[in-house]
Amino acid sequence: MVFNTNLKEQVIIFFSALRFSEEFFHFAWIVFSIIILLLTITTGVLVLVWLERKISAGIQQRIGPEYAGPLGIIQALADGFKLLLKEDIIPSKGDTWLFNIGPAIVVIPVFLSYLVIPFGHNIILADLSIGVFFWIAICSVVPLGLLMAGYGSNNKYSFLGGLRAAAQSISYEIPLALCVLSISLRLSNSLSTVDIVEAQAKYGFWGWNLWRQPVGFLAFFIASLAECERLPFDLPEAEEELVAGYQTEYSGIKFGLFYVASYLNLLASSLFVVILYLGGWHFSIPFIANSNYLEWNFNSGFSQIIHLIIGILVILVKVYLFLFISIMTRWTLPRVRMDQLLDLGWKFLLPIALGNLLLTASFQVLLL
Repeated sequence: MVFNTNLKEQVIIFFSALRFSEEFFHFAWIVFSIIILLLTITTGVLVLVWLERKISAGIQQRIGPEYAGPLGIIQALADGFKLLLKEDIIPSKGDTWLFNIGPAIVVIPVFLSYLVIPFGHNIILADLSIGVFFWIAICSVVPLGLLMAGYGSNNKYSFLGGLRAAAQSISYEIPLALCVLSISLRLSNSLSTVDIVEAQAKYGFWGWNLWRQPVGFLAFFIASLAECERLPFDLPEAEEELVAGYQTEYSGIKFGLFYVASYLNLLASSLFVVILYLGGWHFSIPFIANSNYLEWNFNSGFSQIIHLIIGILVILVKVYLFLFISIMTRWTLPRVRMDQLLDLGWKFLLPIALGNLLLTASFQVLLL
């Protein structure tokens, strides 16, 4: 994570006074940052699971989780422990190596995508110059793990689910990348996630890319839902057609890893929607100044911490509002057919995203 230089120098001086080398400090800082990130996103996934159960219960006029903790808030944690203790069954005629490695290939790239996500002002593990494309590239590995899991299960339903996942990913990654290009080409001139947020901060609420790229926002939103395999795009695991798709033969913690990856991917996609289109961590409210809404002396450590906490709270509020829309979509719209899914990607979203990119590039040429 990147913090203010003066604060980091003070920490280095403190470690030096304790007779620790600077190399040890940098190593400890990296390990500490990774642990904090893993704990944060894991907690976010648990909250997301609880929210989905409560919102779906409200839509269906049920109560939802109630007894495991206050308002059933630790129900997801209890389910995780239950899956961890269940027996791990491997199909006798399946490919053991592919069957075992499939869940890992699904969940690891999703964790890696959080490397380039800024959670606040300078709170990011790796501010890469191609941060958004890194997310798209690393998430394109996930369907390969699903295909390996389906093929290794030696089950026709699982194999069909893996094939559907691969076809769905290819169909919707192209519009996703075109929407990102539209933003980086004209609006921010960068693929860095931090630069994209800072470019929107210049004009406050009205500087959000949502107002300048409404068509791109809708295309990105639909494509991100399809990438996360959420209803109405959950064809790879359609219960009515494929039992459970690529995860039919899985049990125990390996079965749980697929759901962890799904919710992690949904949370990452929501974070990218906020970063690309909704101003990120900036307090962008109309009639209130954007980044200087409070005049602090940012040279003091306490003021920096307060500023970071407010930025984190702002981005979390935006993310969970968007997640609420995604959850409502899941429990409102029916599942589409496979041919409708591919038609939507190739015949509707792709032309729209490509037209949006060409229109953005035309404006760029005219303004030069």
